[in-house]
Amino acid sequence: MFAYHEATKHTVEKLYSSRHVLDWENMPEPFRRYDGAPVVDLPAAVPPLPAPALNVLLGGKGEPECGNGTGFLSTLLYHCAAISAMKIVPATGYRYALRVNPSSGNLHPTEFHFLTRGLAGWEDGLYHYRADIHAAEQRRRGGDARKLLESANAPWFRDSPLVFVLTSIAWREAWKYRDRAYRYCLHDMGHAWESVKMAAQAMGCETFALGHFADADVATDLHLRDEWPMLILPVRGAGIPMDSHPPEPVAWNAGVPNVLSAGQVEYPLIDAVHFSSLLESDDGVVAQPSPAAEWKGEIALDHLADSACQFGAVTRRRRSALDFVGGARTIGVEQFAALLEATRQPLHADFEGDLFQTPAARYITLYAYVHRVEGLDPGIYRHSPTSGTLTLLARGDVRVAAAGLSLSQQLAGNSCVTFSMIADLRRAARDHGNRGYRYAHFEAGVIGQRLYLAAEALGFQSTGIGAFYDDQVHQYLGIEPEQGQVVYHFACGFAVTDPRLSTIE
Repeated sequence: MFAYHEATKHTVEKLYSSRHVLDWENMPEPFRRYDGAPVVDLPAAVPPLPAPALNVLLGGKGEPECGNGTGFLSTLLYHCAAISAMKIVPATGYRYALRVNPSSGNLHPTEFHFLTRGLAGWEDGLYHYRADIHAAEQRRRGGDARKLLESANAPWFRDSPLVFVLTSIAWREAWKYRDRAYRYCLHDMGHAWESVKMAAQAMGCETFALGHFADADVATDLHLRDEWPMLILPVRGAGIPMDSHPPEPVAWNAGVPNVLSAGQVEYPLIDAVHFSSLLESDDGVVAQPSPAAEWKGEIALDHLADSACQFGAVTRRRRSALDFVGGARTIGVEQFAALLEATRQPLHADFEGDLFQTPAARYITLYAYVHRVEGLDPGIYRHSPTSGTLTLLARGDVRVAAAGLSLSQQLAGNSCVTFSMIADLRRAARDHGNRGYRYAHFEAGVIGQRLYLAAEALGFQSTGIGAFYDDQVHQYLGIEPEQGQVVYHFACGFAVTDPRLSTIE
């Protein structure tokens, strides 16, 4: 994992010595299909999710009304994985889709599979979600997810009636981002995971993420070819409509996965880091992660901004900002405090330890480049994920630095605040071996998704930034290699208007 991370760091010399021209004729198809599998339409009319978005982000639950399993699944997927908008290229008229779950370059390497058992009015089986038509492909009738959950480190989830398996197709990202693409696949997985988790909470349910499983066994059980299973997400709760229909006999309608590109370029570095993280067997034992270091800064953010924005509206209108307006527009310190508080909530994962009466591992620490937060001096702050306090590291205007470190992307300086997410990769490796690389990046994606939704609920916008000059970030922040590595940048502010956008209601 360390060899891969070093090899995929951005430097000025690398970027200008190795130009990459996109092969548009070979661009991967953005939607996976299983041709030949029966397609089950999901209702287009979806009820709103009225729970306040900030309340959900801070651990609260909603109370939806879904009369049957079909309506429940439609509502959940509509708010965590569906198409939410279209963009039109003015010069050509070409239309392309944006989705509820964000993705680097809008390339969407993550696929949503789910297994059901006992949902009212819904046939038990294994399904794949078709975001392009808001439908489910039934790949297998009957069966359930017990085999996947037998050794789950959260036994109270083993009888869950709904289980998602999130997979990744690395080629979708590698087509554009080459060797660095694996990082983005892992970010996107974290975003997708949190999209499911938050939507489930808004519907009165709870989830638990399982990262510890035998990869080949899961891929075989689900008849996967070019998709890598990354996370298993059981969902349970009183909000899921259930009945007691008898179990169905198992019958496969697996379908044939569509070919995404005419040709696929191999990236041995990606294969090497992924295969190094595989588990050959699932013994049900996840190493107890070491807790994040306890420390407290001198600045306490005791008051949080509130918002009445409904979760359903927020998650459907979330977008990745192309740039921010800059100028004199500011966010308040209470809004900033609400952003940070949303990032501190438990992950609910077997690799975190935060459901087992032990301190959470939390591999990510946020460093904030504060540009325009009313009530805080401009400068660089370090945020404690344990206490929620801030430490001022340097006072002054850091807009040019934030943009320069983010590959000269001006949005990082035009924002109100930009974050560097610093991962303790050494501790992640000690806790979980090479698989810890996944977990640290998943956590970064989760934090990014929470920032997206919290910013939207508070009246401004955000965007993830996967490209930055890695070691220059460390040098600028005064971080030694053993203290952490930057894995993600993220910016929040007031987005410029994108005239190409057409929202889907």
